[in-house]
Amino acid sequence: MQAWLTGALPFALLLAIASSDSRAQPAPSTATATATAMAMATATVPDQPWGEPSLQEVTVTAQRLSLIGTTSTASQGVVVNSEIALTPAYRPAQLLETVPGLDVTSHSGEGKANQYLLRGYNLDHGTDLAVFVDGMPVNEPTHAHGQGYADLNFMIPELATNISYTKGTYYADVGDFGSVGSIRINYLNTVPDELTVSGGNFGFQRIFSAASQSLRGGQQLLEAVELQHYDGPWVGRPDDQRKLNAVLRLSDGNAAQGFSLTAMLYHGLWNAHTDQPERAVTDGLITRWETLDPSDGGKAQRSSISGQYHLPLGSGQFSVNAYVINNDLYLWNDFTHDLVDPVHGDQEQQHENRATLGADASYAWATQLAGTRQDLVGGLHTRDDYNDVSRLPSEQRVLLTQAQLAAVAYPANYSEQDQVRLHSFAAYVQDTAHWTDWFRTVLGVREDYLRGADGGTSAGSASSALLQPKASLIFRVARGTELYLSYGRGFHSDDLRGVDQALTSGVDGAPLIAAQTGEELGVRQQFGQRLAATLALYNLTAQSETTYDPDAGQDSAGPGSVRRGLEVNLTWQALRWLEFYGSYSPSRARFTSDYDDGTGHVGRYLPNAPFATGSFQMYIKAHGPWDASLEYRYLSGFPLSSDNEVQGSGYGEWNGDVYYSFRGGWKLGLGVYNILNRHGDAMQYWYVDRLPGEAPDGVADVHFHPLEPISERLTLSKTF
Repeated sequence: MQAWLTGALPFALLLAIASSDSRAQPAPSTATATATAMAMATATVPDQPWGEPSLQEVTVTAQRLSLIGTTSTASQGVVVNSEIALTPAYRPAQLLETVPGLDVTSHSGEGKANQYLLRGYNLDHGTDLAVFVDGMPVNEPTHAHGQGYADLNFMIPELATNISYTKGTYYADVGDFGSVGSIRINYLNTVPDELTVSGGNFGFQRIFSAASQSLRGGQQLLEAVELQHYDGPWVGRPDDQRKLNAVLRLSDGNAAQGFSLTAMLYHGLWNAHTDQPERAVTDGLITRWETLDPSDGGKAQRSSISGQYHLPLGSGQFSVNAYVINNDLYLWNDFTHDLVDPVHGDQEQQHENRATLGADASYAWATQLAGTRQDLVGGLHTRDDYNDVSRLPSEQRVLLTQAQLAAVAYPANYSEQDQVRLHSFAAYVQDTAHWTDWFRTVLGVREDYLRGADGGTSAGSASSALLQPKASLIFRVARGTELYLSYGRGFHSDDLRGVDQALTSGVDGAPLIAAQTGEELGVRQQFGQRLAATLALYNLTAQSETTYDPDAGQDSAGPGSVRRGLEVNLTWQALRWLEFYGSYSPSRARFTSDYDDGTGHVGRYLPNAPFATGSFQMYIKAHGPWDASLEYRYLSGFPLSSDNEVQGSGYGEWNGDVYYSFRGGWKLGLGVYNILNRHGDAMQYWYVDRLPGEAPDGVADVHFHPLEPISERLTLSKTF
């Protein structure tokens, strides 16, 4: 099998540098050193000289329990490997739903980035949710489809380990897109030699194979390949998603002294069933499982070289991470149908070819000041994006000719071709001071500088900088109780094209850096060794809210907003093999000024901002040969119009996985999704489109993407 893997990979891979095995103690590379503290609290891996094989392998089993004394807020934590492995994820990005309060859904084809909702935010495809995989940023600014687009289809779930997360503006190492939340997913250095085959209804087929070898000198080489096909429940034209992922990883040492090099390749093709108008179903034009434009779809390719290097330096720890990423994406979407072009339809081709180069470095050390222990960390960040991006009218995935364009009165801004160059630089420092056994402070400051230039349709340039103070006061009010008071400023960047257009026209528009300010009161309570709870009351004020423009199929900057809410999480380790986890987060989100949503409704409600999200998980871990999980994911109703006169319905869904391990390394698994066959919508929108025979101004309607019906997937795996 290893020979087959090695032969299959060369066509797919470049060489790379990536993050170290999270089974080793993580380096203190975050501003709060949270990942370090939480991993150290749950696993210890002795430092080894490079090149010497480990005498004993220790697997991290850190859990949501026992985090008192290691975090700076109640809104950060880790998700352990056993919970990641048992999470019933219908698609890869749904592994992120292990983060409390986060809902991951889809409103289009399987190959697109998913839609994220958290703390009263419709984060669309990733705005205000910073995602990192193996040290690489996933979010893409000034994107063809959505600002901060975070596509996780390249992630292989079996390689993911120890997800760490933050929520809020209080962490100095979190920059662009991270004000609502940030998620870091590590990759393993070694895996058992494995072959896995999965199949299910709606044409689901998947093969995964991976192997690890110890090389001369003690280095580890990991190879992994994933192939997947999925049709979905659609009638007429299936999704026909075809996906290839390949990873090659070289590593040595550990997170205190070591390196890793990783290469990744992802290639995907799919048809897309975008959100459809409800009246098209009511009038009999399509069924619930059909689309008005079957030619919608996409094509994506991502390749990367990335890596990390860790070294004790002086009295501290030095870490550096670097990456080179290429993304090539085509999307064909028809949202408004005949509203703009009743002859050819309103399909548009969104395309970008992006090269991203970046690096992050940090240095962490401890010192004494006036007899008080001070844990300090400082860091630098730099990133450059070179993006040729376009939005052009098309029909059946073919661009319209100049003659076809001239025959229709297209708006002046309907076609765009831009050559965007973006640069970002940041520096931060943070100090955790342990004043007494019951009181510590986390004080930090971060400065971000962004610059961009566009040589195309939206020609122009812009630059901006933002100073961001951060502070948390932590009180140990009892042996099992910590109280957190936090304040911070953060931001998300806006699409450079919109910024340049506003500057050129001389009207108020999108700031290149949209500042956000947050405050939070949190409590973390430990009840003995088996029960833990957290409560966070938060407020988040945004200078500019990202809003969705259905005509462009893109995000744009809108008015400011204010959110208030709470989040409560409960973990109960009932038995050695049985764990329960629950999360509930209601919120109140409003614009700071009246907003016209383009349908004749004016108000201060944020469209698609959920009133609440929640989840429940039950994990059965290593109970004899059995492993299992049961999950309930909940998305409340939400405003569709800005005056809340039109509301989306939300949904609740049960999912589950069960595994049985046989002797000889065999394992059989069954996943069942939407167990109760809930008839609901994964997402809904409210906007104007036009169907044949309707008035030229179109009709405002609810547009929906249905929740997939009950489905089953059977998995057989063999480890060698």
